[in-house]
Formats: sequence, structure tokens, C-alpha cells
Amino acid sequence: MTDKPTYLTAEGKRKLEQELQYLRTVRRPEIAKQIHEAKEGGDIMENAGYDEAKNMQAFVEGRIMTLEALLNKVQIIEEPGQGDVVCLGSRVTVMERGGSPEIYHIVGPAEADPRQGRISDESPLGRSLLGHRVGDWVTVRTPDGPIEFEILAIG
Repeated sequence: MTDKPTYLTAEGKRKLEQELQYLRTVRRPEIAKQIHEAKEGGDIMENAGYDEAKNMQAFVEGRIMTLEALLNKVQIIEEPGQGDVVCLGSRVTVMERGGSPEIYHIVGPAEADPRQGRISDESPLGRSLLGHRVGDWVTVRTPDGPIEFEILAIG
């Protein structure tokens, strides 16, 4: 892993902490019980339940390790409020030429969710918006070619 900080909003940190707690206290014991029951069922060499439980155990343990690593280097993104310049934590209203206004919250990669309007500062659009002001036009390079957006508001 890298020493790069994990940028999260306070809400994003809380969600990851809750997920970690759930995996440790609920999922881990559930899977251990499934493995125990599958072992009691006899030959584990041809036991699909055992194989499935072991695979789930590996997935859950991997996710726990990932969450622990992310949370160990968290840097909370402060909500900048009304700002003159787009930065990490900004809520930005943009409009593509000929399109409708769209609002995005610039967050770190660990909590990006474009369907919820949360885009990473490392995404093409997020990276293009950083450092710009209301009224600026930014060009985002996409596989289908460049797209221009006007920054309408920063909040």
C-alpha cells in the first residue's frame, strides 16, 4: 500500500467505520459458524457449502484489511462552504454545452459514487475542475473526445 492519505468527508469516514464494525462483529462470526457447520457435515473436499464459506471468509478478511488500511491514514475533508475556487470537498454546479446543470461533490477516491453525485478528485472531471472558478470553462478529456463544462456555482 501507499503512504498517500485517504481523503474522506466526516460522513464517509463514519460509513467506513460502520462497515468495518459490521464485518468484524457480524459477518466474521456468521462465516465462522458456516465453516464450522460445513466441517461437521463430513468430507470437506467435496462440500460446496464449505468452499463457499471459505471464499466468503477470504473476501471479508480482505475487505477488513482494506478498510483498516484506509482508516489508518484518513485525512478529513473540511467542507469549504462558499469558495472562490474548486477544491477537495467543494460542491460544484456545472453545465455541459447544451445540457442541464449538474451538481457534483468533489471527494477522495475512497468515497466516490458518481450515481450519488460524488466524484473523485482523481477522476477526469474532478481533476479538471480543481483550481477553477465560477464562470470558467473546463475541458474534460474522455474516450469519446473532449467535453466542455462551465462552472456555474461553487458551494
